[in-house]
Amino acid sequence: MRILYLMQYFVSPEGAWSTRTYEFARRLAGQGHDVYVITSNAMMPGHQNIKRVVEVDIDGITCIIIPSLAPYAEGISFRRRIRSYIQFNSSAFRQILRYPADIVYVSSPPLPISLPGIWAKFRHRARMVFEVRDLWPELPIAVGALKNPILRVLARGLEWVTYHLSTHIIALSPGMAEGVAQRGIPEDRISIIPNCSDIAFFNQVTEPATIRPKLGISEQDALVVYAGAFGLLNDVEYLVDVAHHMTSINPNVHFLLVGSGVNRDAIIEKAKALGIYDTNVHIWKAVPKTAMPDLLAAATVVTSLIVPLEPMWKNSANKFFDGLAARKPMAINYGGWQAELLLETGAGIVMKPGDPQQGAQQLAEFISDPERLQKASEASYVLAQTRFDRERMAEELENILINVMQKTR
Repeated sequence: MRILYLMQYFVSPEGAWSTRTYEFARRLAGQGHDVYVITSNAMMPGHQNIKRVVEVDIDGITCIIIPSLAPYAEGISFRRRIRSYIQFNSSAFRQILRYPADIVYVSSPPLPISLPGIWAKFRHRARMVFEVRDLWPELPIAVGALKNPILRVLARGLEWVTYHLSTHIIALSPGMAEGVAQRGIPEDRISIIPNCSDIAFFNQVTEPATIRPKLGISEQDALVVYAGAFGLLNDVEYLVDVAHHMTSINPNVHFLLVGSGVNRDAIIEKAKALGIYDTNVHIWKAVPKTAMPDLLAAATVVTSLIVPLEPMWKNSANKFFDGLAARKPMAINYGGWQAELLLETGAGIVMKPGDPQQGAQQLAEFISDPERLQKASEASYVLAQTRFDRERMAEELENILINVMQKTR
């Protein structure tokens, strides 16, 4: 198949964000398909300073990289974000003419990327598969980012048109699949392929013993790790508050927060104000994906965090599946399908949302029970192997695309 993959924020393992597109694209290319990814340089290490569209090969994937108005960042103004979407889409429209396709695979958000996807579908008489990584515009409306009633109507309209013009839709969670179905899409046109656990990748641990000495902690101390965005919706402040309460419960529990984002400076200032910065809370800059196996190998517990907002419970956070692949007990502070998985399998705990004091108590009890931690570690790995293994998910995606190809236009 000739697969034209539209994803505005493509990242390779040298970057520090989701590598979902890279991992699926390289596996499809490895199966003999021609894969072309149209993306921007907003999150592309080594290509930040390009001034024109460039074509590069990344592990068998032909990447068409469009210069971005600005690097990707949470917290940039709505107007600037819209300008970025318009600039990317206008260039993507032109690039689409150069790459005929049988399948147009469009990954959202942002939702406006569906416009060049629809153009490619008709221009190349191709089938379109639309990937829903977050429900747009439901989520921007829920968090108050999309307030204009006219823009809301337009966004809802674009969502409906995109879903109905797609031959098939990939949702990253059961809740997202339900949201798509509510827009009138039959269930047989929706598949769930969540973010995945890269088991082989996280088995590539080389120097985990270097992490704890850098923090000045011993092998006997517990280490709770958060590795991800410090964004408006990630609620990393919750973990800082948990760490503060933990000092009076178990001072031998340490916290390592690794990442970047609009809230990073505020989180550092909060930790300093609480007197726990560089004592039991350590904050590092974001690291490339290639450094994650060593980082998580040093952890006692791995966390995933979200602000207490129910629409966010439908998320499919990469850090959750990375923790499973690394065989680590999990601790999250939100409900929904991931919470149900942890409670059902014993792979981790659900700290009480919005109540870091109670969360600290739950976490302390969890960490103080070695047998429970061991069972949680084993349950995490079983989930990674049986439910979320990247290799199996990639095969499932390829089979979906093959079935899409066999349908009438």
